[in-house]
Amino acid sequence: MIALSISFFITAMLYAAVGFGGGSTYSALLVLAETDYRILPSIALLCNLIVVIGGTYKFSRAGHINLRRIAPWIVTSVPAAWLGGYLDIPEMVFIGLLGVSLLIVGMRMLWFKREIDDTHNIEQETINKHRFLPPIIGVMLGLLSGLVGIGGGVFLAPILYLMHWDSARKIAATCSIFILVNSLAGLIGQIMKLSNMALVSDISAYWLLFPAVLIGGQIGSSMGAKHLNPNTLRVMTALLILYVAVRLIWRWWEMSV
Repeated sequence: MIALSISFFITAMLYAAVGFGGGSTYSALLVLAETDYRILPSIALLCNLIVVIGGTYKFSRAGHINLRRIAPWIVTSVPAAWLGGYLDIPEMVFIGLLGVSLLIVGMRMLWFKREIDDTHNIEQETINKHRFLPPIIGVMLGLLSGLVGIGGGVFLAPILYLMHWDSARKIAATCSIFILVNSLAGLIGQIMKLSNMALVSDISAYWLLFPAVLIGGQIGSSMGAKHLNPNTLRVMTALLILYVAVRLIWRWWEMSV
């Protein structure tokens, strides 16, 4: 448990430094640690919440959160995340989904495009052009979030950049809210499912992971804001994710043959 806690600490630190929660990598690390896959998403989502709550609060205090603009993205993602958390899927499907998700996340971080200039105001243009996309994308990302124990922000961010949705800070704030609400909805679905299986109490054995991500997340936020080059942090995080993704996909391959 000590080694796993250190891994969670490092993951939270790296993800928080680049503005995300780390749910996908928490799930992967738990898989590799032979954790029961049925309780695994609940642990990952709870860790995700611990990391992103602080970031969301900071974005809110800085005035970067516009709930009216964010609402179309979360109105469908939240119920979908709950449904994903409540659904019971086979272990092989779970590991396959998680491995592919991590591979996409890692590649996205490694080949990240330049962010939008904070002074570029494109709000009304974007609203008119992409009016019907947010609810559709919200359903897909919310369902994936609940199924495999992620917040979905790491998938939402590149979509928003491609859409020229808003400035880098406001996109980061939107992703923070997206991660928060979907992690919470997915966690509720997972807990309801585990209650039916009498497995909720098994989560307490992993209590040491929660203070690990709390401390790591706080250090990571400070590092990202003040000390380290964001590109260096992004590449380090991407390489960690890709390494874990390859191990997961290899494990899925062994299970399928």
